[in-house]
Amino acid sequence: MSFSNADTGDKPADPYTQKNLDNPSLKEKVEDLINFAEKSKFCMMTTRIAESGLLVSRCMALAGKEGNGIDLLFHANSESGKTDDLESDPSINLAFLQPSGEWASISGRASLITDRSVVQKYYSPALKAWLGDLGDGTHDGGPNDPRILVIKIEAKTAQYAISRRTAIGGFVEFAKGVATGEAPSVNKLRYLNEADLQEWRKQ
Repeated sequence: MSFSNADTGDKPADPYTQKNLDNPSLKEKVEDLINFAEKSKFCMMTTRIAESGLLVSRCMALAGKEGNGIDLLFHANSESGKTDDLESDPSINLAFLQPSGEWASISGRASLITDRSVVQKYYSPALKAWLGDLGDGTHDGGPNDPRILVIKIEAKTAQYAISRRTAIGGFVEFAKGVATGEAPSVNKLRYLNEADLQEWRKQ
């Protein structure tokens, strides 16, 4: 089932997508996505609230990568609301955005990892600022603080858009589109499906 509110005949109803769709090699698509996530560092993590079923997004900082770079890891406080959400429904989305308008959306399944060896591997001293030291000798924000866990996102699908032109070139192309009514060719719009990501993990 799909939604449509227009009949454009034999002309594309979404000329921007048609003009900017880009399908290079799997290697280029994945490596550009990984590089974009690393460059962005921060993303909005969207989960489903257990009690209401509504969606909520939180800003998170990338802590590491696995699965040949495509599965992303984040630190979290085990006592925060996001862990309750993911225990109820592990479906998740990550949204990265740059001021230039470049963006990436990664959907997948989350797992909560409390294994201390994994936590210690990706631990950052900056976590102390977020968790604080409760003064009981255990909950001190250090690598052995049981509140610290790792959220691992196994990516299932991804789509993203990165610039194909410089900022000036993009502006010129956009201005031309406004003047002519022709969709501007400004981005490389790319898609990765579950089979693509599974193939990449095996390499």
